[in-house]
Amino acid sequence: MNQPKIVLLGLLTLALTAAAAWAQEPKQVTRESSLTATVDKIDRFARTVTLKSVDGIEQTVLVGPEIQAFDELQRGDTVTVRFTDSVIVQVRPGAKPGPPVETTAEARKGSTRPGDVVKQVKMTVTIERIDPDGQSVVYRTDDNRMVRRYVQDKRLIEGLREGDRVEVTFTRERAISIERGRR
Repeated sequence: MNQPKIVLLGLLTLALTAAAAWAQEPKQVTRESSLTATVDKIDRFARTVTLKSVDGIEQTVLVGPEIQAFDELQRGDTVTVRFTDSVIVQVRPGAKPGPPVETTAEARKGSTRPGDVVKQVKMTVTIERIDPDGQSVVYRTDDNRMVRRYVQDKRLIEGLREGDRVEVTFTRERAISIERGRR
């Protein structure tokens, strides 16, 4: 084998090793969030409340028995719910973009407190653009839609580049508190 081919093979091996190492280091951010919205549905048996925001987006939150305010909720109440969630972003070189896949059961099996995991969704996307100030990212989904997401923690997109294939895992956990507002 001649010298240029050996050098090229060495560089390719180094690049693939670096890409594999990068793919094994996911970035995770767990945070506490709050949402003020109107109670749309209440499932007393499952202890879930479906909230509808001013812009019409619905979100269902699991509420543990320790939160007594749940028992007093009525449809139409305005509430502020505090909850925890986490986002994991991992570069996956060569991965194909895929639709959102619910992985809640898998997440519950791996959790030390499985009842706290309300929902987990994974999807693989292609990074199209990153806001230079780190406030948003534009990605392409498996069905070729372009989506802009605002980023609350810049650590999630540090080091990402246009064209990267990224697996995003979003895990929503149960409510921490509910405060009733005015009707």
